[in-house]
Amino acid sequence: MATPSEDLARAYEAVGDLIAEIRPEQWKAPTPCTEWNVREVVDHLVGMDLVFVALIEGGPMPDRGADRLGDDPVGAWRASSASLQAVFSRPGVLERSYTGPMGSATGAERLQIRLYDLLAHGWDLAQATGVPVRVPEDLAERSLTFVRVQLSPQPRTGRFAEPQPVEESAPAIDRLAAFLGRSVLPQL
Repeated sequence: MATPSEDLARAYEAVGDLIAEIRPEQWKAPTPCTEWNVREVVDHLVGMDLVFVALIEGGPMPDRGADRLGDDPVGAWRASSASLQAVFSRPGVLERSYTGPMGSATGAERLQIRLYDLLAHGWDLAQATGVPVRVPEDLAERSLTFVRVQLSPQPRTGRFAEPQPVEESAPAIDRLAAFLGRSVLPQL
């Protein structure tokens, strides 16, 4: 079984491959996250990478609402994902506890939170662009298991819509998206 850091690297590779294929005209396309277009979803992903880096390093939080992508969205994505992967691969990071706006969690738990958010938004980008996100099934399955345990006792208001119906035989990435409130159409 892969280590948590290896899982994160595999997720970043899958979503990064998709982001690298986004065509110029697709950056303003709507996504299943109805409040965000493709560019805004990628900006969110970059911003969350920076938030997690700041949380773990104890540094200042990035400015909310800032455009983190500039003229090179793919480059900004690569830089932020490399920074976060480097932070999570440091010795002892996964075992330590970190306190943030949503409470205290270990580095390993923070990594899992980052992972399910990354995969869900990778799914959003795939739906919006038609570029497939090639997430390994085992990785999406583990993220789904984690988020089901983590979110079940918490209110979803302001964070996620209620779980949507999906076939149990659907790929794990689709079941993850449905659990996080996305409408998943059956594959024909």
